[in-house]
Amino acid sequence: MELDGILVIRKPEGMTSFDVIARLRKKYKQKKFGHTGTLDPMASGVLVVMAGKACKILPYIQDTDKEYIATLALGSQYDTDDVFGTLEKTQEVNTDFDADAILASFKGKLHQRVPKASAKKVNGKKLYDYLRADQEVPEIYSDVEVYDIERLEADEKHPDDLRFRVACSSGTYIRSICRDFGEKTGNLAAMTSLVRTKANGFTLDQADDLDAEAHRLYPIAMMLDYPQIQAENFDDIRNGKKIRLDTDADRVLMMDGETALAIYDRMTPGRNVFASARGLW
Repeated sequence: MELDGILVIRKPEGMTSFDVIARLRKKYKQKKFGHTGTLDPMASGVLVVMAGKACKILPYIQDTDKEYIATLALGSQYDTDDVFGTLEKTQEVNTDFDADAILASFKGKLHQRVPKASAKKVNGKKLYDYLRADQEVPEIYSDVEVYDIERLEADEKHPDDLRFRVACSSGTYIRSICRDFGEKTGNLAAMTSLVRTKANGFTLDQADDLDAEAHRLYPIAMMLDYPQIQAENFDDIRNGKKIRLDTDADRVLMMDGETALAIYDRMTPGRNVFASARGLW
């Protein structure tokens, strides 16, 4: 029987997000797996994985915000903006600054410079391909938002590094925050570690180890924040027929008890006729 639903995996350091998917495909002997957002190989933490029918809802997921705990070190600059790339230069560290105030300056909307080692494309070519080819990397920016950011106590693994928590919109580069922290303090800086503690509404406490004997399966409806309406004619829903609904919402999730059947959209403003946008059976 195919696995249908959402898995929340604690991705280990040193693995790509695709490595996690490949491991799950082998474990559960099925091909239909996907994820809601990659984590760099050096990063760990929450990776939300869609299994089976859940892969159909990826375009309809609304909560794409993320939360991270990261550490940064001052005094060095790397081509990747983290310590896992190539060292470009070093510089004596300036300590005359207020770390809390500098971190607070990142809160809000940011026009963020994308790291040179990223999958963003310019002229059909990823930035890290320019970097690997030793070509000049185009400078591009992305509009993102930091909702909250705060300094944390240092941890045992990185006792000399500045540790902080950041809640942000999807697409935010934490490496860029680390690099820009350095620029704002007259330093060179690079990210030394990254843990994603929240993604798509799921937290690290809900994540299972990749090698766990079994993984918790969360229902598809947890990822779809639309009004839920219990279906009355299942055949019409499964056949994708138009239906009439008495609701003010323009998009709804048709349910059979706790099981999501389909996403339906209002066809015409002011009329209660809805058409199937995506079947989930």
